[in-house]
Amino acid sequence: MEQPQAQEFFTVGQAAKKMGVSVRTLQYYHKIGLLSPSGVSEGGRRLYSYRDLVQLHQILSLKHLGFSLQDIKNRLPALDTPEQVAQALEQQAQTTRNKIQELTTALQDLEALRQEVLQMQSVDFKKYADIIVNLQMHNDYYWLIKHFDSQTMDYIRSRVDPDSGPAMIQTFLHLQEQALQLQQTGVAPDSPQGQELAASFWQMIQDFTGGNLELLPKLIELGDFSGADPAWQAKQARVNDFLGPALEVYLRRQGVNPFSGGVEK
Repeated sequence: MEQPQAQEFFTVGQAAKKMGVSVRTLQYYHKIGLLSPSGVSEGGRRLYSYRDLVQLHQILSLKHLGFSLQDIKNRLPALDTPEQVAQALEQQAQTTRNKIQELTTALQDLEALRQEVLQMQSVDFKKYADIIVNLQMHNDYYWLIKHFDSQTMDYIRSRVDPDSGPAMIQTFLHLQEQALQLQQTGVAPDSPQGQELAASFWQMIQDFTGGNLELLPKLIELGDFSGADPAWQAKQARVNDFLGPALEVYLRRQGVNPFSGGVEK
């Protein structure tokens, strides 16, 4: 064990004061093996070195970022060479950057939820929770939730969860982009490519509704919400300009009338 030298070691009280923590905290860290003092005085008192203070700074930084003491204990690297110290600081910096990104996302979600709450006509904690879930799924269409009635939302909750939701959203976005690409390249809605897309889109609707098409009128209204994001409305209009005729042709050829609940006679 190192022997103390003048000005290079600190008692537990001095170390606590210098680093802005309590003596009890340092004693607890020592007890659980997280930070043990490296020096000892002639009288047998444990003393903290500058190296210990640097390691304590790491511990406090990681704790501030939300890591448990056990996680911190597993993360602490050796600090025996300048390279190891630099690497430890870089790891700490990267952890801090990651946490900043998480906090930035959380702040954006809170602001988005606040805006949605202000636009809703009444307090509805179920919808608040739905918006939070969709924000966590990175669903850019979270703001549509406030437009659905309770019955529709109950059905959506039964069909979409944090596991299946992202995949369903990605399928929807992918098909939308396909529709825009076909439209921009001059492909006709009744062409083989247009009909292949219509078939995929209809299958997605079937999967989402479970074959129960009572929800279909609500889904059709998605492009007609007053006060909706103008950019979204404009994009949706372009998608509908292609998908509407494509689906009409596809369903007619399949002999399906979605509003009568089945196959046409």
